[in-house]
Amino acid sequence: MQENEFRLGQRVHSAGDPWRIGTVRYLGPVQGYSGSWVGVDWDSEDAKHDGSINGVRYFQAKSERSGSFFRTHNLSSGISLIEALRLRYQGETTEEEEDEMYVLSASNKRVSIQLLGKEKIQDKLSRFEELTGASLSFLGVSSPGFSGDTGSLLPNLKELDLTGNLLSDWKDVGTICKELPMLQALNLSYNLMAPDIVELPQLKNIRILVLNHTGVNWTKVEILKTSLPAIEELHLMGNSISTIDPPASFTVQGFDSLRLLNLEDNSIADWKEIIKLSLLRSLEQLHLNKNNLSCISYPDHDMLDEQTDKPFQNLRCLLLGNNNLEDLASIDTLNLFPKLVDIRLSDNPVADPGRGGIPRFVLIARLAKVEVLNGSEVRPRERKESEIRVLAYAHKNEGMCLAGLDEESEELYLGTLRKFSWYIRLVMSKMQGSPEDIQRLHPRFLELKSFHGIEDEKPSSGGTGPQKMASGFLSIILKCVGASIGEKPLLTKKLPGTTTVGKLKILCESFFKLKSVKLKLYLQEEGSPFPILLDDEMASLIDVGVGNESTILVDEES
Repeated sequence: MQENEFRLGQRVHSAGDPWRIGTVRYLGPVQGYSGSWVGVDWDSEDAKHDGSINGVRYFQAKSERSGSFFRTHNLSSGISLIEALRLRYQGETTEEEEDEMYVLSASNKRVSIQLLGKEKIQDKLSRFEELTGASLSFLGVSSPGFSGDTGSLLPNLKELDLTGNLLSDWKDVGTICKELPMLQALNLSYNLMAPDIVELPQLKNIRILVLNHTGVNWTKVEILKTSLPAIEELHLMGNSISTIDPPASFTVQGFDSLRLLNLEDNSIADWKEIIKLSLLRSLEQLHLNKNNLSCISYPDHDMLDEQTDKPFQNLRCLLLGNNNLEDLASIDTLNLFPKLVDIRLSDNPVADPGRGGIPRFVLIARLAKVEVLNGSEVRPRERKESEIRVLAYAHKNEGMCLAGLDEESEELYLGTLRKFSWYIRLVMSKMQGSPEDIQRLHPRFLELKSFHGIEDEKPSSGGTGPQKMASGFLSIILKCVGASIGEKPLLTKKLPGTTTVGKLKILCESFFKLKSVKLKLYLQEEGSPFPILLDDEMASLIDVGVGNESTILVDEES
């Protein structure tokens, strides 16, 4: 291809490698080198420079190592959609593709496989008129092809995957959709789309549009909205979206059929931006994993002047994993969403006991309606156990009777007291037992007490039961896990609750006959995914939350 067949801003890929994609940023000579060159800013950052050579800048690459210069014959401007179809579905399987068809044996060796009935499958796929779905990812598609050809070849196509190609002009997208009247789902991920959306017709049949990593911001989404009257799913991952900017009001209008909106892996930090989506009446799923959100609130009348419906009235699924949520108030706010039953909170500080957060059973107890938490179903038994475990600390702290509990619940309730949970330690460290403090820390506390039939009573004066545990003896299990310590049998010891962590380390050296080993102790508890390091040598066992029948892991300093 000659230099004049390339243009600035054009998407290209390395000849012979359609997975290596970039944008033309320079055309012309380079000092010290003969002939003409094409300067490319690659999507990946595995090139040579930032657009300058020997102190001369030819273009500004997006990073220090994403730019390079190529001869024209080493670049490709792509092929048409029709050519890609024939290449993918009518071409013979290449030797490279055959080599990639393998499974791993038990010894992790590649074992080649042969597809039974391959010829029959290829014959069926090669009959384009029967195709209802086509995947043309990373084939270098840069244009639709000649007008009219696509529709006649693919009259029944409903799903088209064009991930990782060279498309950038919205006019070409409109042409493809117009010529495929049955098309309902289109994936344009990893095509860097042009900033201007022009000549885009009504895409009346498109139900699912995937625009992940395409450079689309919310302003473009508002423009696209007018061409997508029937859109039900819109995926916008990885587009660095930080704000949602409706053109004429505070909240987003339209999108009457939108059920799923995927905004994962963006840069949204302010929950007020999410509130702008609260009046999308059909919205059932909102994906917000991997953003920068630090708190959640439910919108009130003051925030939504034009409010006529309940905010988020049909939202059933809210994914908030891998954000910066830290406060329990945000967790409790989720109870205000009318139909919310599927929630993801993993990889947030508030839901990570290793970072000072609360374990799964506490989340379940605080979230009254949740049916799926972090992708795992919350069954009725798990909910009952979780709620009773959360209530159990009150028996220890202020005295309660078990009136109304069935035998199974009573056994669970008292079992929780015997294993002072991580959550009990959290509560005891933050409150003095006043009703106001309890209600502040546990908005569902009174509701759960009533539901499970637990009544208050004054602590007994005899100092028996759980009240005595703090000043009495604790039965603890010691388990050696250090690599150099070797296998040791489990030991069960009764120690005063006032024993310090430092004193316990000295005792462990004696119990296990250890010499010249510097020890670390961990508290292992049900409900906490990771053991908790006991690093305050002056703290007592009671202070750090060790209870009756707790397990202490005895490890060595690395």
